[in-house]
Amino acid sequence: MSTMFARLARWFHTQMPTHEQLEGNRFTAPFARRQELFRFTRRSVPRGVAVGLFVGIFALIPGVQIIGAALMCVPCRGNIPLAAAMTFLSNPATTPLILAGSIWLGNKMGYHADLSTFYALYERGAGVREWLYWLLSDAAPALLAGLFVISLVSAVVGYFVSVWFWRAWIGRKHRARRLRPRRNAATAPEPPTFEPGA
Repeated sequence: MSTMFARLARWFHTQMPTHEQLEGNRFTAPFARRQELFRFTRRSVPRGVAVGLFVGIFALIPGVQIIGAALMCVPCRGNIPLAAAMTFLSNPATTPLILAGSIWLGNKMGYHADLSTFYALYERGAGVREWLYWLLSDAAPALLAGLFVISLVSAVVGYFVSVWFWRAWIGRKHRARRLRPRRNAATAPEPPTFEPGA
């Protein structure tokens, strides 16, 4: 399990742009000067996860999600790379499930949207015009209310799970660091002793 997390951490580290690359880009240069937005700390990691989940689920528009998460991390002081990574949890495979769940939840909250119309539009690969007509009907309030609730709950759960994961990970590192000198002392060969007069 720990090797999987180590591989994932190494992969994220190789995929992240360097600080010099961010400072060299005119769009990211103002953010790159604030280094707390790119450090992995016990406060910035949960905030980045929460912001990324909230924006990634609520926005559902590729590109807008990453930009929105990065902009929202500035006042929240969350980790921007982690927030951007969290937006990828809403992808073409999960988006239909998120939409269906938010419409169902919006209907339970008292709004009205026809799920059969949603499934019919999805299965026949409807164009943007048909989707807009459906959204401009009474489906939009149900969809937006459901998306808001799902994204808010996901952000809160993601925040507390990342706090727990961060504490467990750091605690494991501290325990390993404390045990390291003991292991070295226990496995080190004893120095030879010389008896006088031998």
